[in-house]
Amino acid sequence: MARKEKPVKAAKEPGRLKQMGQVFQMTRRYDKSVVWWMLLGFLGPIALGVLAALFLTGGNVFGLVLWIIAGVLAGVLAAMIILGRRAERAAYGQIAGQPGAVGAVFRSSLPRGWQGSEMPVNANAKTQDAVYRAVGRGGVVLVGEGPRSRSTRLVEEEKRKVNRIVPNVPVTIFYVGPDEASVPLYKLTKSFRSVKKTLTKPEVLAVVNRLASLSAGSLPIPKGVDPFKVRPQRAR
Repeated sequence: MARKEKPVKAAKEPGRLKQMGQVFQMTRRYDKSVVWWMLLGFLGPIALGVLAALFLTGGNVFGLVLWIIAGVLAGVLAAMIILGRRAERAAYGQIAGQPGAVGAVFRSSLPRGWQGSEMPVNANAKTQDAVYRAVGRGGVVLVGEGPRSRSTRLVEEEKRKVNRIVPNVPVTIFYVGPDEASVPLYKLTKSFRSVKKTLTKPEVLAVVNRLASLSAGSLPIPKGVDPFKVRPQRAR
């Protein structure tokens, strides 16, 4: 009589605390200062809470305890926010310079109100330089990926196409690459937030629809890399 095979149990996902521990270890491997920043973020609110308790409660024990608890909770929150930002910076640092890195930012970290694809709208298959396009309240943003000396031609070519389709819409250009004047990958999202808003939401939708014809012929390479799925390299 054949044995009944036991059903294979699905691998259990790590708990929230374990995930946070993994994120912390990965971040600390690439950012040694994260421990001190988190410690500062944790102790700062606690110190403020203690000071507030001493000067505002008038010796009331209940108020003293509440202020200290509030300081501890605020410290934990501040430490977690710092860890999240430093972890994102470390993750993007691992893929910076790789083809498709800008696409990873477009897929996971574009600011609210901006629309863009992880696939480039223009690319050089030989050099793997690429141009990505996003549309938002600030108009159109083109991001050149690769050395500026090579990607400038691609960006200007795409800018001419955009100006032909939507001539009255402002076009902002950023470069992400090895050049000194380029925007670091982890600061690309922040750069989008600095673009002045000039369009209304209906106008953004109209621009997206008009530029759809340009996207139809875009090259499907290189594909974006997901920074949150990148395996950290082992420190040597």
